[in-house]
Amino acid sequence: MITCIITYDIDPNRRELFDEYARNWGQAIPRSGADLFGYFSPHEGCASTAYGIYSLPSLADYEAYRARLAADPLGRENYDFARREGFIRRESRLFLRRSSTPHGKQAA
Repeated sequence: MITCIITYDIDPNRRELFDEYARNWGQAIPRSGADLFGYFSPHEGCASTAYGIYSLPSLADYEAYRARLAADPLGRENYDFARREGFIRRESRLFLRRSSTPHGKQAA
């Protein structure tokens, strides 16, 4: 299993547009085959850093997922929305593999 963490540098004055973008991916990403953990926008601290996090079985599955996402009508519209509105200034992807699992019960 791999997890993709997308780090976004967003326009802090247009966070509501990023939130709309995130909600759209909330529909299109699972439909395209990834296990979406969620999108996260600034609340406290840095006002311009946001994240999207999802998992897939492998990098090969990621490539197939990206093709399905690009073909999804909402996916295409969301890409266009972000380009047209310009609220994302930069994004980068990091692929991680799990190195451990929870090791005990959480404290009550």
